[in-house]
Formats: sequence, C-alpha cells, structure tokens
Amino acid sequence: MSPQEVPPLHVIVCIKSVPDTTQVRFDPETNTLLRGEVASIINPFDMYAIEEALRLKEAHGGSVTVLTMGPPQAEKELRDALAMGCDEAVLLSAREFAGADTWATAYVLSQAIRRLGEYDLILCGKQAIDGDTGQVGPGIANQLGVPQLTYVSRIAAIDPAVRTIRVERLLEEGREVVEAGLPALLTVMKDINDPRYPSLRGLRAARRKEIPMWTPVDLPDCEPENLGLEGSPTHVVKVFSPPQREGEATVINEPPEAAAARLVDLLIQERVI
Repeated sequence: MSPQEVPPLHVIVCIKSVPDTTQVRFDPETNTLLRGEVASIINPFDMYAIEEALRLKEAHGGSVTVLTMGPPQAEKELRDALAMGCDEAVLLSAREFAGADTWATAYVLSQAIRRLGEYDLILCGKQAIDGDTGQVGPGIANQLGVPQLTYVSRIAAIDPAVRTIRVERLLEEGREVVEAGLPALLTVMKDINDPRYPSLRGLRAARRKEIPMWTPVDLPDCEPENLGLEGSPTHVVKVFSPPQREGEATVINEPPEAAAARLVDLLIQERVI
C-alpha cells in the first residue's frame, strides 16, 4: 500500500473531569462525590493522553475525538481539550449515568465509541486522581474486545498501513516493549510527553465549537440495567477520612556527627534497627 492509500488515523481520547481540590464532599446517602460544589479540571494524567493523540495526528494525519461522561458542566473540560487541538468532542451526560462505578463508566464509554464508528486508537490516562483505580481504560478495552496496552511511556512505532503499534511500558521491575494490532487502547504515563498549552486561536475556536450531549437515547445498544448507580456491580458502603496520626517528635540539636550517633542510639532503643 502506498503512503497515499494509507487512511488517516482516528484517535479517541477518553478524559475525566475531576475536582481541582482535595477538599471534596460526598453525598451521605449514595456515597458519591458532590461534583457540583467544587471547580473542576481535566484529570492531569489525561492531559498526556490528549497531547500524545495530537502528536500522532500531526505525524500521520487524521483527527482526534475527545469523549467524557459527567455532569453538564464537564463541557468545560471538553472545550479545554478542543483548545489544545482536538477536532471533535462528545459529552455523555444524563441522570441515568449518575453514580456509575468504573465498570458502568467503561460500559457507557464503550457504547459511545461504538457509535463514533471506525477508529484506530483509544488513549486514556493511566488513572484518575479522584479514584486512583486505573480500571476504566482496561474496562473499555474489555468491553470493545480490543488489545489493551497499559502504563505506556513511549510509542516506539505505529504503522497504520500494516495496522500495528509497538510501545514501551514502564513497569516496577523495568521496561517492556510490546507490539499489538490496531485498533488498540493505551493508558499512558506522564513520562510519555509534555502537554502543550492551548493557543489563542484554539481557545477562540473551542468557544464556538458545538459539543453534542448524548444520553441513553443516543446509544441504542445501551441496556438500562447497566447504567449509573443501579447498574454498578460495586457499591461504596462508607466514606471516611482516616484518623490523624498522633505522636511525639524528638529534635536533636547537636553537631552533625554527634546528632548521627544520637539518632542511631534512639533507633536502637526503639528497636527500629
């Protein structure tokens, strides 16, 4: 196949709107986050997914569609992604989606991706800072039946003609190089790039862009029993802050050598060493 015959890439980026603070409150009845009470931002790990999608578009041509499920105000985060350079955005927002756990969230996102049609890659951040589960990306891949490449720190090569991708994964014990066929889903690490800032032109274009809002009616294959809080297999029993640690501190005000010797003595007394 000649370069002229290679179709352009269609990359889908799934992002999440997260609280821009650690001071969050929960609904005492449902144990779900009260998102309307705090300012929100794009999940920081998802910024790297957006940037990598834009770099792929610049290198190979094509388009980037950004997708999120959340309350109506999550449109702001979609416009931020459009301002960075994404081409299209879709907001999944309905009362039926509220309270979804990671499984139900992945279910809805996968249904939306099916409606979007042909795609080559799905990119997600490795995890969200409010939940820290890292489950939604792999859950989407499982729902769609596509390969999942997690903890990706570098895309080593991608061949749209042969339909393959090779990536480098960052693991605790080292790095791993993996190759898979397209379409595939990647969850990316912050090592992969440095996200760009939106341009003034991008900000203006993002303000004018029409963003469709999809509900269950727009996802004809969605089964109502799989949506929202009722469709979530996991349920939060209780949300609480751990008790504050208590203890005493010993300050050693002595010259460095004497302080080091004194510290060793104290550690031995406490049977730490």
